[in-house]
Amino acid sequence: MTGVVEGARARFRARVSGDPTGAPAWVRDIARVGSGPGWFAPDGVVWRVHGDLATLVGGVAALLGQAAHPLALAGVERHSAYRDDPWKRLAGTARWLVVSTFGSAELAEREAARVRRMHTTVRGTAPGGRPYSAQDPALLRWVHLAFTDAFLAAQRAVGTDLTRRFGRRWPDAYVAEWARSAAALGATDLPASEAELAAALAACVPDLEPVPEHLRTFLAAPPGLAGVEEVFYRGLAGAAALLVSPSVAPFAGVPGRRGPGAVRLPATTLQLRALRAALGPRSPSEEAARWRLGTGPAPGWARAQ
Repeated sequence: MTGVVEGARARFRARVSGDPTGAPAWVRDIARVGSGPGWFAPDGVVWRVHGDLATLVGGVAALLGQAAHPLALAGVERHSAYRDDPWKRLAGTARWLVVSTFGSAELAEREAARVRRMHTTVRGTAPGGRPYSAQDPALLRWVHLAFTDAFLAAQRAVGTDLTRRFGRRWPDAYVAEWARSAAALGATDLPASEAELAAALAACVPDLEPVPEHLRTFLAAPPGLAGVEEVFYRGLAGAAALLVSPSVAPFAGVPGRRGPGAVRLPATTLQLRALRAALGPRSPSEEAARWRLGTGPAPGWARAQ
């Protein structure tokens, strides 16, 4: 039984980080580069949201929403190898997310600079004839809006309830704090509260177009999955389809959230609890950060050296 759990753990970590230990070089840098806190307070709301496995659902919901903007979609379609290697693309996105969240300020700045350099080559003309650039502050803002909304909705629906720890206004704190990561990439006019986030998404509706069917199909069932992995992923993707912003869901071709209240998805919550039991209480990235800060033991990879 232990071997089965260890195998499942290694496969999952390889999917999301590109390394079966969950500790590629950029995770190890979280422990080694810099010595103090990073952009976000240890055990603060950003740490809590991004350390929760609800991010798996939020990530799919974010992609569905982001793809509704034709210029964002053009950049992905023409400058990404997601069709050929979706898991490599996932690991690349995970790198930016976790390094920005858990890394020292020095490492987070370095990661933002890396992403900005990548964005210099992502430019062209969308099928409708409009130019696009990954350096466009408005386009960066859109990607951030869809991401932030999806992660908030996922945390509420399938993550740990953060109200007791941070109070009822924790969503406002998350929106305000996480904006720093988007500003570092060049986004401007970023929301600082949940109400501002909802208004910003609604204001973008005139720019949106239906997500192509091939992409919706891909996100519902990417290649390379089989058996338990496929069943598990389909459960997460089904949950994500229920969490897209009401303003964006009609373009994403999914039900989205109904009404202003928080959605609760108990079946998916149980899925993630089972996964957390297999993986352990903290991700390798958070373990690395706590070791750097002197608030946790050395990660397994460090002890093995």
